[in-house]
Amino acid sequence: MANASITLQISTLPDSPGVYQYYDKDDKLLYVGKAKNLKKRVSSYFTKNFDNNKTRVLVKKIATIKHIVVETETDALLLENNLIKNYQPRYNVLLKDDKSYPWICIKNERFPRVFSTRQVIRDGSEYYGPYTSMKTVHILMDLIRGLYPLRTCNYDLSKKNIKEGKFKVCLEYHLGNCLGPCEGLFSEKDYMENIDAIRNIIKGNFKNSLNKFKGQMKRLAEDLKFEEAQRIKEKIDVLENYQSKSTVVNPRINNVDVFSIIADESFAYVNFLQISHGAIIRSHTLELKKKLDESDEDLLLLGIVEMRQRFNSLSKEIYVPFEVDLGEDVKVHVPKLGDKKQILDLSERNAKYFRMERFKQTKIVDPERHEKRIMAQMKKDLRLSEEPRHIECFDNSNIQGSNPVAACVVFKNGKPSKKDYRKFNIKTVVGPDDFASMEEVVYRRYKRLLDEEQPLPQLIIIDGGKGQLSSALKSLDRLGLRGKIAIIGIAKRLEELFYPDDPIPLYLDKKSETLKIIQQLRNEAHRFGITFHRSKRSKQALDTELETIPGVGEKTIITLLGHFKSKKRIASASFEELADIVGESRAKKLVQHFSEK
Repeated sequence: MANASITLQISTLPDSPGVYQYYDKDDKLLYVGKAKNLKKRVSSYFTKNFDNNKTRVLVKKIATIKHIVVETETDALLLENNLIKNYQPRYNVLLKDDKSYPWICIKNERFPRVFSTRQVIRDGSEYYGPYTSMKTVHILMDLIRGLYPLRTCNYDLSKKNIKEGKFKVCLEYHLGNCLGPCEGLFSEKDYMENIDAIRNIIKGNFKNSLNKFKGQMKRLAEDLKFEEAQRIKEKIDVLENYQSKSTVVNPRINNVDVFSIIADESFAYVNFLQISHGAIIRSHTLELKKKLDESDEDLLLLGIVEMRQRFNSLSKEIYVPFEVDLGEDVKVHVPKLGDKKQILDLSERNAKYFRMERFKQTKIVDPERHEKRIMAQMKKDLRLSEEPRHIECFDNSNIQGSNPVAACVVFKNGKPSKKDYRKFNIKTVVGPDDFASMEEVVYRRYKRLLDEEQPLPQLIIIDGGKGQLSSALKSLDRLGLRGKIAIIGIAKRLEELFYPDDPIPLYLDKKSETLKIIQQLRNEAHRFGITFHRSKRSKQALDTELETIPGVGEKTIITLLGHFKSKKRIASASFEELADIVGESRAKKLVQHFSEK
């Protein structure tokens, strides 16, 4: 319950959209949030029981509540984003923006220069971007320079200066990279036509340039100027090649922003694609570090507002994986099929690839963070009450009913702990009965751990479906452990996860890390069990063959195996070597048996 001071502060809050700010007793900003109804939203923090421990701690620290009323929910979203960026409150999602991005500038001057820059100067020049990498800018600038000769000098090319002949053409003119506007050799009208074409290319519209070049090539060919026509054809090839690489969907999809989100327990990754004339002209993935139990909707909204501001996007239409409210000025579309769904899927793949790259870096730079994240994700995916730091997996092995054995493998903190692996010979079950065998080994394993007061696992995995799981549960019941250890069964064919008393299996995403760890456990248990089973069968086959030799008993077999280690070495040993170990009489019988064979 809220104290008297907090209750009084809440009572003064309006029923309007706005942004609220929580401060601690030292007047330090703890958290910024948005609401369509300030009083209702803030009150919920002090009346609701939160599952998330961090949220409970936050509520205990709140001493002062401040608020800012705005006109609409969209205004609240924008204000919240800016306050989070400016103040980085401890309990808000962490937004990183620690770099300046490159732009392409068309300079506000006569015969404009076109160049890349990280500095935006408000002098009437046109700036396109920002771009997410300098590599993209270099590729685009190389394309522009290859298609259109532009000046690179910073002379004041006024009509007066050109008329008075103040400048002379430079090396760029002689190399064919500039057409000499400084000496009046290239008209301003033709130069500005090139600038218009460059604007279109930067925006992803290649149609006008292609049509213009194709027309030029045709006219030159008709005038029998084949060398010049070939040079124009080369430009067409360059432009079409660039277009084919950047065009991913229907060219009619124009001026659209696409957003997708991939989230785990600790982080969210929001990908942004900007589409113009069917071409991707910008792609960026934003990493959001969670602080409380933020929903995917809140994180996606935050990512959309941040990246539209950061990259100066004014698109009136966006594609997203689920409905979000961005106000009346933006049309939100949730594609279900066709070209629009294809581009949304591409955005999601970009987010997944970015996340995978971050995981690779995390494993090297901060393995503890990676481990904590995996454990938290498994807890969430498998609906567990605690993180499965200690997992044990059981597998039965009996081939054609012979030599039934079982294996138990152990993972600690998501990794194999081979010193804790255990193998079992089935003792109480006659014949191939997997259910009874599972019941036996699970009982033996945890009876021993209880007797020796060893730590129990947080999760048991049974390699098998409902039947195997039921058998294991009988043993946990007998030991009084049911409900104290989480237990699930994994069916081989469809990777279904079965829970006690739940007839409907759980299906995890086939690419999820949780499923991958469970599969690794299952495969490791199978490998360990099969290895033990083969070893036992081999030993039995060896024992059986030696026992068939008249005059060779159990003691002799043990002596021979203790010295020679294998049947192959016994078979290839000389009479003298065998006689030294088991005497001449038995040695003769052994040599005779193996020579006849």
